[in-house]
Amino acid sequence: MPTPHNNANPGEIAKTVIMPGDPLRAKYIAENFLENAKLVNDVRNIYTYTGSYKGKTISVMASGMGMPSMGIYCYELYKLYNVDNIVRIGSCGSYTPGLSLFDIILSTTVYSESNFALQLNNEDCHFVESNAELNNIIINKSKELGIDIVAGNTVTTDCFDLYMTDVNKFLSRIPDEFNPLAAEMEAFSLLYTAKILNKKAACLMSVVDSKYIDTIATTEERQTGLNNMIKLSLESAIEM
Repeated sequence: MPTPHNNANPGEIAKTVIMPGDPLRAKYIAENFLENAKLVNDVRNIYTYTGSYKGKTISVMASGMGMPSMGIYCYELYKLYNVDNIVRIGSCGSYTPGLSLFDIILSTTVYSESNFALQLNNEDCHFVESNAELNNIIINKSKELGIDIVAGNTVTTDCFDLYMTDVNKFLSRIPDEFNPLAAEMEAFSLLYTAKILNKKAACLMSVVDSKYIDTIATTEERQTGLNNMIKLSLESAIEM
């Protein structure tokens, strides 16, 4: 049923949803990759489209920025729209010197200092894993397509790490041996919500800035320079 955040009707959102953060990226994917794409939600300009990719019905929906926004939308997708799989596709900042701009990361375990899990589910939880079945599909599809990905641990932050007064102090609080590849701002809430609702979620991210690189991807580059990640998510969604 429609909610205060989503005016899609029952049945208008597919079982598998590709979820970028940016509404304009959702629009870009719908217009350039899906056939017969239909706009099914526009509340707060969080665009949601449902269409066909190589014969498979798929939806693409923006999440907005940050865990609270992602937490609302993914909960409603899973709980009220009967979505089974969500694949987040987003941008991240690399903490690894070997990664370049637009390299693709598949998150396996996510750490967050946030109390998201405590507030949502009264659980003092700060680590959550992505779904192994979806990860295996993505890894196998990446090999088939010849698209290189790096799988590993990531962190979800409550604020943009480039604006932290001392990012090294934050990094020093991350548990020993976790060794995160990158940071972003939404994955923990998605993966934790999927976990408690017995659903599936995965997270693909493309590097747009780095602790070790002075260059930062522009808005235009972020919008159109992520096509390999988009293609990989859609080709994987066929198998979900």
